[in-house]
Amino acid sequence: MYQRIGPAAYKGSLEITHAIDTLLKHPHKHFRSIHVAGTNGKGSVSHLMASVLQEAGYKTGLYTSPHLKDFRERIRINGKKIKRRYITQFIATHKGDFERIKPSFFEMTVGLAFSYFAGEGIDVAVIETGLGGRLDSTNIITPDLSVITNISFDHMNLLGNTLSDIAREKAGIIKERIPVVVGETQEETSLLFKEAASSKNSAIFFADKDYFFNECSQNFKPSSFISAEITNRNSLKKYYLKCPLTGIYQHKNIVTSLCAIESLIKQGYQIDENAIRKGYRNVVSNTQFMGRWQILARSPLVLCDTGHNSAGISEVIRHIDQIKYKELHVVFGMVNDKDRAGILSLLPKNAHYYFCRPDIPRGLDAEALRADAMEHGLRGKSYSSTESAFKDALQSAGKEDMVYAGGSTFVVAEVLQIKF
Repeated sequence: MYQRIGPAAYKGSLEITHAIDTLLKHPHKHFRSIHVAGTNGKGSVSHLMASVLQEAGYKTGLYTSPHLKDFRERIRINGKKIKRRYITQFIATHKGDFERIKPSFFEMTVGLAFSYFAGEGIDVAVIETGLGGRLDSTNIITPDLSVITNISFDHMNLLGNTLSDIAREKAGIIKERIPVVVGETQEETSLLFKEAASSKNSAIFFADKDYFFNECSQNFKPSSFISAEITNRNSLKKYYLKCPLTGIYQHKNIVTSLCAIESLIKQGYQIDENAIRKGYRNVVSNTQFMGRWQILARSPLVLCDTGHNSAGISEVIRHIDQIKYKELHVVFGMVNDKDRAGILSLLPKNAHYYFCRPDIPRGLDAEALRADAMEHGLRGKSYSSTESAFKDALQSAGKEDMVYAGGSTFVVAEVLQIKF
């Protein structure tokens, strides 16, 4: 299971996925799909698109990973988690075959999701890749649209040490004559994506080139919604949207998902402007989205964010810098296969740190993290658990202070389960 033990659980082949797909009689062929890859933002883009499709009247499946509180978060239909009974019956039915095929946790979960979606008769599914793209277990589908949010450094030991190498893996989801939307134009990767699309006879769109985002609300006081005017530079069509995903980095994800939605409309999807507006406004209630710049309390301001690589953390820090507070308290933990030095060098030095270890085998020892942090001018204490670190931060913070919890998806998962 990758989220627990890391690279040792990764299988760089689709052979077993195809074996499971054959066993289950190719369930992914019974529904339409959209495939979403990228280093950061793919979860947000997936949830936004699923919400819009729901509002347009489509019975919509959503497959994402990892989960925060409950395994069933990974597999949803119109926002509702997969039924417990379906999971237990699925495993009981196929246990012998799985013992023979020996799938990974992720390969088995993909099979479970596709089987559930097909059995429930969904219209369309938004499918998020787990890691990479080319060899990701989800990459057996032939979607109506491929989406690649962005490329930055993460999982280099598996995907490559350059942005071009990583992009080449993500580009593996581009299929013959299937349009592809790329969220960010990047010098190191744009030509590679264009060449990959051309080789597959696929139309390619760069969302940040085709759309202009104009924020109509201020971020200095965290609000419940962001208001924005988004203009399609080609058609000059304007969208006025409100969205509860208020992190600054969500601007890119909103633009990427809107470009993808317009591409689906061109393919014949029946999605009107009202469905688009309601989809963005209701994304949290429609999909139960959690963990992205999520405000947990306001006095003191307490929030968490699942950003966990250098690109993600830098966006979080950029947003923190725009907020007024008296003192900053940072509850921070990491897993042991991330770019520790790169991430720690981004963190503000004028903060109080509470270092913790996520409660999974991959969790980085809190004292080791604190020792490394000291080399980057960061000062704080180490704690035996996320809960003890978080509660100490809350106790230390004044009403005008800010408490931020992050560094790892798993730190956020634990924080979301703490009652305070």
